[in-house]
Amino acid sequence: MEKTGLKPIDELVKLAIAGDGTAFTQLWDTHIESLRAYIKSTFKNLDDFYIEDICSHSFEKAFRRIGTFDPSLSRFSTWLKSIARNSALDMLQQESRERRKYTYLDDERESISVIDSVPDELDTPLDSIIRTEDEQRLRSCIEGLPDLYREIALKRMVEGMQYKEIAEETGLELNTVRTRIRRAKALIDKMKEDNGV
Repeated sequence: MEKTGLKPIDELVKLAIAGDGTAFTQLWDTHIESLRAYIKSTFKNLDDFYIEDICSHSFEKAFRRIGTFDPSLSRFSTWLKSIARNSALDMLQQESRERRKYTYLDDERESISVIDSVPDELDTPLDSIIRTEDEQRLRSCIEGLPDLYREIALKRMVEGMQYKEIAEETGLELNTVRTRIRRAKALIDKMKEDNGV
């Protein structure tokens, strides 16, 4: 790195603004621990999985918007924390909206869609075709999920397994299963929205 009289962080920011991906990676390495600590202390109810998700989203947004960052207005770490705070608030708000779509029918507070809880009438041939198409679209969306979510989403959304059953079968913590299913549903909703479904 050539000497410019700038602090090393300011130099990395300058290089990142100019499009240097390596400099941005170094910014990640320099700031990731303090960003995790900030999110953990600000949003005490979030588990580690959500914190990692918010960190990833925040750096992704920062990378896309690095050209709008003005070092004369704030430090990079302050700007990054502001992005992380907004990402966390957006995620919590979206989850709150998702929860309102569901009603809880057991002590586990396991969510079941209100529509899914209404008994089916006898299907007409058209209903059967529509359900098959919906299931094919759902399976296609699940196939498009990252590996981390794919198996769990398939077990829950297609096979209809309960959270506890998935946790036992995969060896994951129950809260991890719930979190991954929530995230998978959000990603699938985004896919559907992007495809105009």
